[in-house]
Amino acid sequence: MRCVIFDLDGTLADTAGDLIAAANAALGTMGHAPQLVLGADDATAFRGGRAMLRLAATRLGLDDGEALAEAGYALLLEAYGNALDTHTTLYPGAMEAVFRLKANGIAVGICTNKPEALAQALLGRLGIRGEFAALVGADTLPVRKPDPAPFFEAVARARGAVERSILIGDTATDRETARAAGRPCALVTFGPAGQTVADLAPEALIDHFDALDAVIDRLIP
Repeated sequence: MRCVIFDLDGTLADTAGDLIAAANAALGTMGHAPQLVLGADDATAFRGGRAMLRLAATRLGLDDGEALAEAGYALLLEAYGNALDTHTTLYPGAMEAVFRLKANGIAVGICTNKPEALAQALLGRLGIRGEFAALVGADTLPVRKPDPAPFFEAVARARGAVERSILIGDTATDRETARAAGRPCALVTFGPAGQTVADLAPEALIDHFDALDAVIDRLIP
């Protein structure tokens, strides 16, 4: 069975507002002023909580960004878990594309570097968890993307065929994951990176989810 595996943050859903709010909340708990700015720092938000905290450490002039990232990560996750969907929205056409894929007999799943419990909770809040046959998060396996194992696991749980699978994402991490898995990758251009994702040389670019069907038919016929 053909199988399409999606990244979550920055691909299916714009989660930047809630991620940035959680990072600033964690900084506040540690006695620091907010450092992350919605709009300007969305790309960093989609790289994860530690990436946001490292950026904050740089802006605060701290010598040890890793120390701040480790100290603040649990606080960030707690804050995020308490406000998962205040600002989060699905990208236009995302679920319509998922429905079309399923109607055409294509398995769909998610492979994200968000902790699995938080990804499960977010998809539940958005009312779409049941539309995906698989969900593999950052801590589902001992490794995370760009290691290909989570992608392979997502395909297996969706009951798809690896040789007829593709990863849809938005970052270099997704591109590297697909390359490591020996599978094609399509990157969306409607995230904060915009058309610069073309520099990552994916097999396809997607400017709107309306274009996904043609990409799938071309890359995994």
